[in-house]
Amino acid sequence: MEATFEPKIVAFVCNWCTYTGADLAGTSRLQYEPNVRIIRLPCTGRISPLFIMKALEQGADGVLVSGCHPGDCHYTAGNYHARRKYTVFRELLNFLGIEPERVQFSWVSAAEGKKWTEVVNQVVEDVRKLGPRPYAWGELDPAWKGNEGEGEAAPSASSSPSQFPVAMLQSQETELRAKARELLERGEVGVVVGYRSGTLPGVTRPAFVTSPQEVEQLVWNEHCRQNLSVYLTKDLVTRLGRVGLVLKGCDERSAIGLMQENQVAREQVVLLGMACQGMEADGRLAAKCVACGVRTPALADHVIGQAAASPGGEDPRLAEIARLEQMSPAERWNFWQSQFAHCLRCYACRAACPLCYCERCIADKTQPRWIPSPADGAGNLSWHIVRAFHLAGRCGDCGACMEACPARIRLDLLNRKMAQVVQETFGYVPGQDPAAAPPLTVFREDDPQDFIH
Repeated sequence: MEATFEPKIVAFVCNWCTYTGADLAGTSRLQYEPNVRIIRLPCTGRISPLFIMKALEQGADGVLVSGCHPGDCHYTAGNYHARRKYTVFRELLNFLGIEPERVQFSWVSAAEGKKWTEVVNQVVEDVRKLGPRPYAWGELDPAWKGNEGEGEAAPSASSSPSQFPVAMLQSQETELRAKARELLERGEVGVVVGYRSGTLPGVTRPAFVTSPQEVEQLVWNEHCRQNLSVYLTKDLVTRLGRVGLVLKGCDERSAIGLMQENQVAREQVVLLGMACQGMEADGRLAAKCVACGVRTPALADHVIGQAAASPGGEDPRLAEIARLEQMSPAERWNFWQSQFAHCLRCYACRAACPLCYCERCIADKTQPRWIPSPADGAGNLSWHIVRAFHLAGRCGDCGACMEACPARIRLDLLNRKMAQVVQETFGYVPGQDPAAAPPLTVFREDDPQDFIH
């Protein structure tokens, strides 16, 4: 006779409500499934999504997170903040192919011992129906081949070649050099961070211009794809004085994000906004430029040139995201594991991202070690989950991470999906208002919670 699968469930619970409710269930002699192992924490606001990830990584078949009802938090608002985090994190896990039934959430008060037993029994039954996780953490089905290039890192570009207005770009380049010279001569900035020609045709690299005589090295063309906002937090640049930064409309979102998070003072930077004609990627208009609505930086101190009208098409990445969402969880899992299998853990994505400014990244910490260090399936999956979640509600969609990735992993799809979730759920688009608070640092009492029992 075949043995019945008995799932291992890890429950992260609030000390003040759910843990007391579970204790009440015990003292009341209420029976419930013995599959749950409880880990008590002070508040649901202290239950990091990293805990959920680590439980799944170490073999849990399911996870339950439970705490006080909204309005009853011992720390006033911990569960409100937690609700926003879980809203985004569960969508991330689902997009990566982890069934939503494996990670569940519930509000259980200290007086609801009976509800605790019902929640536990339901979670165990849901996971039991799913069966054991089909693959270990970061494991790819060896028989999976993918369809229509699903296992390959396709370039993010539009379907048709584009012609870029050379004369207009050259005129902007001339005007940029003149403005940079003026700012340096007047002493309004100590350095202008812009673009210069690379060693290969069609390649640009950062330029750090500190004197009027050097401005002739500045260039502006359809290959200026890097997001130079990343240098606003670099000590080697900021020590030169006030920074003049050359940036596109999409790059401006990152600069605004840094201002929102108090990493950059507005008065310490002069924004040289380049009216954009769109950027080239693999001989075509880059995908992010197809539906771009920020061709002209809105907060720039100086705007150079006149932007071309947006093609007005639909972002081609949305169709790719929709195709992934139509797959089964197992198919999505294998798609992403095939992507992450190419990861070298070189952290080029981290180095290129303006919002990855931590002096010591969580990936480098060893006590505790949240992210396995080897560049294998388990380590790569944990790394990309952590990075995608940290950028949720913050990513300006500049594409710098995928541009820097030597393996061309579809980080753009992951970040774009998270942006979709944040916009649809909280009505927030990153990088529009320097005075606005990032969405995962605030809450509304009426935030949706349909997924919470």
